[in-house]
Amino acid sequence: MDNPIYQDLHADGLISDNSLQNIRKKYSSPLFSLHWELKTLLYIGVMLLSAGLGILIYKNIDSISHQVVLIFIAAISTGCFFWCNKLKKPFDYAKVESPNSFFDYILLLGTLSFLTFVGYLQFQYEVFGTNYGLATFIPMVVLFFIAYYFDHLGILTLAIANLAIWMGVSVTPKDLLAYGTFDNESIIYTYLVLGYVLLAAAHFSKRLDIKKHFFFSYHHYGVHLAFIAILAGYFLHDFVPSLIWLVVFGITAWFIYKDAFGSRSYYFLLLVVLYGYVAISGLVTRALLELDNEAILYLGLMYFIGSAIYLIILLIKLHKKLKAL
Repeated sequence: MDNPIYQDLHADGLISDNSLQNIRKKYSSPLFSLHWELKTLLYIGVMLLSAGLGILIYKNIDSISHQVVLIFIAAISTGCFFWCNKLKKPFDYAKVESPNSFFDYILLLGTLSFLTFVGYLQFQYEVFGTNYGLATFIPMVVLFFIAYYFDHLGILTLAIANLAIWMGVSVTPKDLLAYGTFDNESIIYTYLVLGYVLLAAAHFSKRLDIKKHFFFSYHHYGVHLAFIAILAGYFLHDFVPSLIWLVVFGITAWFIYKDAFGSRSYYFLLLVVLYGYVAISGLVTRALLELDNEAILYLGLMYFIGSAIYLIILLIKLHKKLKAL
């Protein structure tokens, strides 16, 4: 028991020996919180339920008409939204807490059912025809509305992903790496625009005090997308033209660096340093390759060993500087 106040109260005779002993037992074996474990299980349960319903429908589609399937999915989605709307607290630009423990999961189930309904409708009946932009734009608008109306971070992430789909890309940065689209300038520019749009959304959500707690989600995806797109453009072009991309990277990194100190976020500070290290290492490597002599290998090894040590020292100093604020 670290708190000495109970010892002082016992010494003054204000609490008995038995009470002090009970307090010591409480602090020596505190209760273990299952909050996040239960939340994770509930989220997994909602995802498994949605997947299970999809598999069940797929395997029995011959014996069930498409109209019945659509009505069933629509009934689930409508019921979930009706229940959530009935229980939700009044809308506010500040953070609104969920009315109970199951609210978020029922809302997520309703949203996933809605997306399944729209996807099924397009796949089976092609209600949007070949206008796939409209087929992704409408769900995107609905998802953003649900995220703000019900104040749900998970659905905001779905909305951001749908925004990326509407723009013709995937919001997960690893897809850019996995499919080797570095040589496609349209993809790079699309990622860059999307990254800056999300960074702007993060900035204005905090600046205008509109759902400020959405800032991290917008900023997280925006930082990764913007940096990956800039680095992709940087490595795509030759040494001299690529310097323009390096300037763009420096300007972007500076603003994110300043914002990270302003919000005291070591995570975003870490991202700036790591992406910056990749950009600088690329510049050094290209410069060494221009030398075209046998000393390149040794100079490269010396650079990477020395820069790795400096990178660790820099991160430690920045962490201390951030804690001192």
